[in-house]
Amino acid sequence: MEMKRHIIHIDLDSFFVSVERLSNPDLIGKPVLIGGSADRGVVASCSYEARKFGIHSAMPMKQAMKLCPHAIIIRGSHGKYSEASRQVTAIIHDSVPLYQKTSVDEFYIDLTGMDKFHDPYQIASDLRQRVIRETGLPISFGMASGKTVAKMATNQAKPNGQLRIEHGKEKEFMAPLSIRKIPMLGEKTCQKLYQFGIEKIGDLQKCDVRFLETVFGKAGRYIYDKANGIDDSEIVPHSDRKSISTENTFQLDVSDPKVIETTLVSMTEELSAKLRKENKVASCVAIKIRYANFETHTQQEKIALTAAEHILIPGVKNLLKKAWNQHRPIRLIGVKLSNLCTGSYQINLFEDNEERIKLYQAMDKINFKFGDKTVCRAAGMAIGVRNFNPFLKD
Repeated sequence: MEMKRHIIHIDLDSFFVSVERLSNPDLIGKPVLIGGSADRGVVASCSYEARKFGIHSAMPMKQAMKLCPHAIIIRGSHGKYSEASRQVTAIIHDSVPLYQKTSVDEFYIDLTGMDKFHDPYQIASDLRQRVIRETGLPISFGMASGKTVAKMATNQAKPNGQLRIEHGKEKEFMAPLSIRKIPMLGEKTCQKLYQFGIEKIGDLQKCDVRFLETVFGKAGRYIYDKANGIDDSEIVPHSDRKSISTENTFQLDVSDPKVIETTLVSMTEELSAKLRKENKVASCVAIKIRYANFETHTQQEKIALTAAEHILIPGVKNLLKKAWNQHRPIRLIGVKLSNLCTGSYQINLFEDNEERIKLYQAMDKINFKFGDKTVCRAAGMAIGVRNFNPFLKD
């Protein structure tokens, strides 16, 4: 008989807003938006009070302010959120044998096999109470036999609640919910299903898998499994790959700041595209410099979890200033992104605006199709030209 799986999905409720409320209790009970400027920015996170007006994350700030003119906008600070995320991660790390951090505020925990000695639901409940007690942050969890149903249970338990779906009750729990509640089911897929009169997950459960495969191809089986609560995907622990790096040795030692900076930009772009492709984010950036006499210097700094060049590149340039004694020519230069964890490029980057998010999505799409380095910033381009023609002057 195969072992019953006990999977917990934990999510910090409107995380950024909750962190802000810890330091400013006046924000409790009010519609709060966190993100960039009111004219060009997008909403990174919003309180439940703001959601009632139809506001959601990634919505342009302008639109959000039209829906709820009395909302309070906060610019937000990365340091605060990273620190709060670190505290929660430390508590989870301390309490359970196997977990996966999928973003700054979201975790999966595998308690399979623990039921010999303890009630997994009790372990999860105690953990939730400990997080609330030690950090003051509201948190919800769902527990089920797989990741998909556990995540859906968390969403039903919010705000600040918990929900267990018994083994064998997955389909029953999902049936009355809208198909939109299935994680990772895109808007286009939903629209197509609506055309067939399929609106609730229960309608989807009645579909024949062959029908779904005819309409959606390979994805048909995936949709069928999700709707029926079938999900064997594993919890991938934190430590699969901790860092990615790249380095470049110059044929002749280089002391031109422009060449060095351009090389760094190009390398950083390459690494951040790789991160996004692998669905990872980094929270530490480092550079390495080797002088002609092989003396090597490194500098690193912590950053908020990200895979975005516009955050990484300034970080890297800043490290270059610290690490490089400008009088000395450089032989080798390297960039390393570390403390990786699984999670997608989050729209919680406060300088973000719609154009930038669309730009990244477009760059990744093209690079994904045509291989690396098809598209890059102008600064990264210059280096290709320079390597090609050493006599080129700026």
